[in-house]
Amino acid sequence: MQTAVLILGARGRFGLATARAFRDAGWRVLGQLRPGAAAPTETGIEWLTTDLRDTQALAMAARGATVVVHAINPPYPRWEQEAVAALEHAITLATSLKALLMLPGNVYNFGAGMPPVLREDTSQQAQTRKGRIRIAMEQRMCEASKDGQLRSVVIRAGDFFGSGKGSWFDLAVTKNLRKGTLSYPGAWDIPTAWAYLPDLARTFERIARCALAEPAAFQSFESFHFKGYSLTGSDWIAALEPLARARGWLASRATLKRGAMPWWLFKALGWAVPLFRELAEMQYLWHTPHSLANDKLEALIGPEPHTPLAQAAQSALADLGLLGNLKAEVQHATA
Repeated sequence: MQTAVLILGARGRFGLATARAFRDAGWRVLGQLRPGAAAPTETGIEWLTTDLRDTQALAMAARGATVVVHAINPPYPRWEQEAVAALEHAITLATSLKALLMLPGNVYNFGAGMPPVLREDTSQQAQTRKGRIRIAMEQRMCEASKDGQLRSVVIRAGDFFGSGKGSWFDLAVTKNLRKGTLSYPGAWDIPTAWAYLPDLARTFERIARCALAEPAAFQSFESFHFKGYSLTGSDWIAALEPLARARGWLASRATLKRGAMPWWLFKALGWAVPLFRELAEMQYLWHTPHSLANDKLEALIGPEPHTPLAQAAQSALADLGLLGNLKAEVQHATA
């Protein structure tokens, strides 16, 4: 009998990437969608159109699931109203199923004063609303696990890319790539953390497998850091220029132009456009060097799943529909 996992928000980028990773590893995958949402054309996933707020009905539909992945991430302007509430439903659901609850975390917790290398026990001094919400979410998971009724895991990672749209990679970095420009939100020489979603998804599966196989090796609440990549804007230039040349967006000897983000515009219009306000709040991340240490993670699962950057960047562009019929040529160019 297959071990079952329930992915909450399985239609989203992280949710779908995680559903694929568990499916490919041999799990029975239950993908939760909001009522009325169209299920992706993805084989090997059983879709449940049950509202997360109806935890009793969802628990019945997902009976037998031993892992719950909380992949629901409200849009930035709705975080304050929805993020903690959605997590509360996930805690209730996982407790009812007696399942391991898993949450993708990020670096917002650590604040503008964070050190260059972040570890699981690094002091969390968030100054932003979203950072404080992230701290509250993790604290709530920890509290819910204290009575032994729930086991939970947070895996913190850097900025997502790959598996579709909705991150800085497509909204900023590659937005003008076809025009020969790479737009970068921060200083070009400051390294920041990035996570290729298929690699992060495979990491979730491996940790889940270890947690079920060796429960005594886990505390009731655990946090891990996914290293991914530590990249500067110049690193992205080096990775994306060959792909741009192969696609014909650059002449053979040309280089990508360097574009900047209009942070001043986000700040000026933040009062009228909630998304701009929320983005401006996170500007500090692009001027604060940071990476994640994965010693604890690798001590548990062995080497972290890692795709070479050139290959990951190529796949991420293909997922955005930018490579067309020249994907084979790009593969040759980046080999």
